[in-house]
Amino acid sequence: MDEAADVRQSALALLGDLSRVCPIHLHPRLQEFLTVAAKQLNPQSVKDAVSVANNACWAIGELAIKIGKEIAPVVITVVSCLITILKSPEGLNKSLVENSAITLGRLSWVCPDIVAPHMEHFMQAWCSALCTIRDDFEKEDAFHGLCAMVAANPTGAAGSLAYICQACASWTEIKSEGLHNEVCQILNGYKQLLGNNGGWEQCMAALKPDVVQKLARYGV
Repeated sequence: MDEAADVRQSALALLGDLSRVCPIHLHPRLQEFLTVAAKQLNPQSVKDAVSVANNACWAIGELAIKIGKEIAPVVITVVSCLITILKSPEGLNKSLVENSAITLGRLSWVCPDIVAPHMEHFMQAWCSALCTIRDDFEKEDAFHGLCAMVAANPTGAAGSLAYICQACASWTEIKSEGLHNEVCQILNGYKQLLGNNGGWEQCMAALKPDVVQKLARYGV
């Protein structure tokens, strides 16, 4: 990879664009591209060239949506870098934090079995970041990942339920009926799971009234 940050930034932007429109042309050297992009997300690289890291993060997320489980070899490496970004967002580029949250969601969507066992390390910071993202298709992708992970490991996410609720309440409106139903299923599942011992009521009591009011749209 070129030493010049502006060259790397442009190359990774191109990688992301190609991922969206013609990912088949990336397949011959797919793992090489993924490895190079992932290296741009380590803490030192983020510190040295945040714009490069931002484009790398975005490109990996775009690739994940197109190639699915083929992205598996770099998932753990990328997720560990994204966790570092999401847990220490102070002073970081807002776009990088948002892209990190979206890409983490996309990786969780296509490889929930790989990501879900680690969710307790990042769920709260991730949900906090998701709350800041405006309604759009990228946020939808991230929430598909959230729902896939909770479905794969509901007990692992239970300790972060209040944060999950806040993230779900951050939507103005989920336009995708399928995603809306997924969110309803997740929240109602927790309500049933925790209802008998008062856990659900405790969670609702800890939330702000406007958050509880917004959750009503999901039937809880």
